[in-house]
Amino acid sequence: MVTPLDLVKCRIQVDPEKYKSVFKGFKVTLAEDGARGLVRGWAPTFFGYSIQGMFKFGLYEVFKVHYSNLAGEENAYNYRTTLYLVSSASAEFFADIGLAPFEAAKVRIQTMPGFANTLREALPKIYGDEGLGGFYKGLVPLWLRQIPYTMMKFACFERTLELLYMYVVPKPRQDCTKGEQLVVTFAAGYIAGVFCAIVSHPADSVVSKLNQEKGASAINVMKKLGFGGLWKGLGPRIVMIGTLTGAQWFVYDAVKVWLRMPRPPPPEMPESLKKKLGLA
Repeated sequence: MVTPLDLVKCRIQVDPEKYKSVFKGFKVTLAEDGARGLVRGWAPTFFGYSIQGMFKFGLYEVFKVHYSNLAGEENAYNYRTTLYLVSSASAEFFADIGLAPFEAAKVRIQTMPGFANTLREALPKIYGDEGLGGFYKGLVPLWLRQIPYTMMKFACFERTLELLYMYVVPKPRQDCTKGEQLVVTFAAGYIAGVFCAIVSHPADSVVSKLNQEKGASAINVMKKLGFGGLWKGLGPRIVMIGTLTGAQWFVYDAVKVWLRMPRPPPPEMPESLKKKLGLA
């Protein structure tokens, strides 16, 4: 779904003179590559973000339980935003190691004409030209992009979900139908996605340019792009990441519904803390 937007966003980042805006980017791509050109790089996007998503969402749940147990019930509630941030950062650290090779292939396919047309062509070519390091030279910028992005994604989603049920939705979550709950999930996910896109966009620009240029370093790329260049392509990325994040949370929650897995409501103050505060 989001590959065409991602492709145009990457091209705006690496060649802003040619692809001056979203509409110009689509127009030039259609004229040069046809409709099929808009889905260039779909395979590394599909496999890379599937692997990343598996580790990101799976390990987030693991780390959240682990850190909650270490902190204790009351601290886990009082400092739940910190809990969300630390758990998501830990999960993303490992998720990006799985994503990096596919991200390197995707950017080259989308922004370097003649390099490769498919993932099967790109992976051996990167390895032949640059060795194993070619797959991971963008890993540190990827961490700089994805870890703040994921911290915002999970923490903002969790707290937005709490606030929607507290102030917007007219009844408690347990009284909502499954369909109503999924709508709230998508809304909270989309809101989180907008903040994610803004927080992580400068690092995303560096990753795109770094994977396009051989022998470049993140510092050199940042100097070359300048402050304005770091924000090129933000508009399509907000739309892309907002839609993607909302869809991810929707699918994630829908799978839980389909498999009848437990879906805990937003956290409530534990009884022990209520007693301490005289609220019980």
